[in-house]
Amino acid sequence: MTFEKKPEPQANPRSLLAPPGGTIDGPKAIFWNERELRAGWRLLIYLLLFVTLASAAVYLTIALHFPQVMRGNITAPAMLVQEGVGAIAAMAAAAIMGALEQRDFGVYGLPGAGAFGERFWQGVVWGIVMIAAMIFLIRLFGGFSFGEMALQGGAVWRYALLWALVFLCVGFFEEFLFRGYAQFTLASGLEFWPAATMLSASFGLLHLGNGGEDKVGAASVFVMGMFFCLTLRRTGNLWFAVGLHASFDWGETFLFSVPNSGIVAPGHLLNSSFHGPAWLTGGTVGPEGSVMAFAVLALTAVIFSRVYPPREDRQ
Repeated sequence: MTFEKKPEPQANPRSLLAPPGGTIDGPKAIFWNERELRAGWRLLIYLLLFVTLASAAVYLTIALHFPQVMRGNITAPAMLVQEGVGAIAAMAAAAIMGALEQRDFGVYGLPGAGAFGERFWQGVVWGIVMIAAMIFLIRLFGGFSFGEMALQGGAVWRYALLWALVFLCVGFFEEFLFRGYAQFTLASGLEFWPAATMLSASFGLLHLGNGGEDKVGAASVFVMGMFFCLTLRRTGNLWFAVGLHASFDWGETFLFSVPNSGIVAPGHLLNSSFHGPAWLTGGTVGPEGSVMAFAVLALTAVIFSRVYPPREDRQ
């Protein structure tokens, strides 16, 4: 009788960002800790990769004459290109970093096992309910009218699907950029909630670049970002947040046809309108700038915390 010799277990491949040999002190300690390159440097490399990949992709779409987002002329096809490029660049940069760090891509928040599964669809439902609650509270106080249908026939379904694809890309892009690799990496140096606060503040500040956005709207986006971080903390990944983000924006832009962070897009379902003080309606910002947004977000966070208790590995 013969026996096959079992292969000897192979050591895990060494991370290309692991510290050099020797004691980590002096100048070395600026760049490395005991395990790898420090979180801030890894995040900087990621952002440089993202900007490089995104810029190259934008130049390619221009060369191929793809529709582009222009100030004052935002269309669904152009947004689909822009947000799709952003999502691909954000994830490709993380995949490169994962190869350098010897980490599986899934640890950055989008494991393949959860792709478009239960958590995603739960997030879709929560997002629709949240934006509907904001709109109906504003209407309850006399600040919103549905108006007449702006689309007819097949255009309704065509734009409904097109905007759904656009905001799915938005969900992937913004959630992964701010709460994917960046959150995972920054949290390894600062802990989860300090990292979440910094990135959510950046999330809010960047929205100030939208025409019609203001400081109240940016503050609302910051609070929304913190809520997204809570969903990441409680569910363990970003699939719930991606679904929620996509459906919230779809409901805001297409279904209720109101400004989304100051942007009014064509191809919306209704000729709806706001009327009343800005504190109620959000003014040019839209529902995100209304006090109702903060009320709904606070209530949603309380309910979510009860429905999704802390995970045992996140106590």
